Amino acid sequence: MAIREMKPGIYYVGVQDWDREIFDALIPTPDGTSYNAYVVVGSEKTTLVESADPEKWEAYIGNIEELLNKLNIDRVDYIISHHAEQDHSGSLPLLLERFPEAMVVTNPKCKIFLMEHLLIPDDKFIVKGDGETLSLGDKTVEFMLAPWVHWPETMFSYVREDKMLFSCDFLGSHIATSDLFSTDEARVYEAAKRYYAEIMMPFRAQVKKHLKRIRELGPEMIGPSHGPIHNRPAFILDAYDEWVSDSSKNLVLIPYVSMHGSTEKMVNYLTDALIQRGISVQPFNLTYTDLGKIAINLVDAATVILATPMVLAGPHPTALHATAVVNCLRPNVKYAGVIGSYGWGGKLVETCVGLLCNLQAEFLEPVLAKGHPKEEDFAKLEALADEILRLHTESDLILTDE
Repeated sequence: MAIREMKPGIYYVGVQDWDREIFDALIPTPDGTSYNAYVVVGSEKTTLVESADPEKWEAYIGNIEELLNKLNIDRVDYIISHHAEQDHSGSLPLLLERFPEAMVVTNPKCKIFLMEHLLIPDDKFIVKGDGETLSLGDKTVEFMLAPWVHWPETMFSYVREDKMLFSCDFLGSHIATSDLFSTDEARVYEAAKRYYAEIMMPFRAQVKKHLKRIRELGPEMIGPSHGPIHNRPAFILDAYDEWVSDSSKNLVLIPYVSMHGSTEKMVNYLTDALIQRGISVQPFNLTYTDLGKIAINLVDAATVILATPMVLAGPHPTALHATAVVNCLRPNVKYAGVIGSYGWGGKLVETCVGLLCNLQAEFLEPVLAKGHPKEEDFAKLEALADEILRLHTESDLILTDE
């Protein structure tokens, strides 16, 4: 992406990673991602904001040097580091070689992380606490500690005079795009929801707190570390308000895996039974499904039914993986259940329920079929659908004529 001026004296120098397909060896990134970085030029001092993944070092430093040459600036005074994860900070050692006069500005906890992970020496840091500032002359950068969105050392920075907030991972999205701003809001909404579900959802309480603080701050522009810049902050803040609310939708998710078709028959039957009762349902075949799609739907779902056959006395390994991911994401689901098939015995239900210990959900009566599902098994699935209908109705998720 070409260097662009976002506000007077504030420039975008980030890079696009068009081909990145997975993040943290876990999170699919079907639209690639970006490593957003900025330069803020004051009347007396110049600071970089954010580093970049080392794999994109050449493009990143090329953007910085092109901008500094264009502005006839021969030094960088500060490098603001919001977060120690290496897609943000990994290029810091290289930056300090290129700009030896620069000091790394961060908070006390992030300083420790950067020293531990990147071996940056103690004397290269300026440490700032919550509400403290850094003067660039005619621009003042205020620091806001934001622990657990999504690491314990995360912080934001805010250029007061320009009402420009740099929000680190918060409010971001994994998109590689030539658009500087969130002009395609439908596309950004979907990507930002996926990003929230996969990264921020486990920290809803902290997210709510920082949303309130940002609204009180009233920024005119928000620059996250990934994805397009928000030049209409209400768009992303309103979306986050919806996602972190305690409300759920009339939606049942059924992540499933089936080896010989028995569990799949049960899933298909339950899916049809729920549809007949006016309940939205989304089955996901775990053999093929991008886990990010499950995460997105977990933001809204009231109920999750895990469907798996028994393998060596426990759930199928693919189902175990998905169950562990759901548990880590801590979705606000109200009800959960297990259905599946088995050959001779085991602890399918006990294992699944034990792996979902982080869910504050009511667990429904499981339905297990021995071998191919039979009439009595389908009758139990009908009863399960009736129970879900009752619970969704009592929770005001289904509109009635009364």
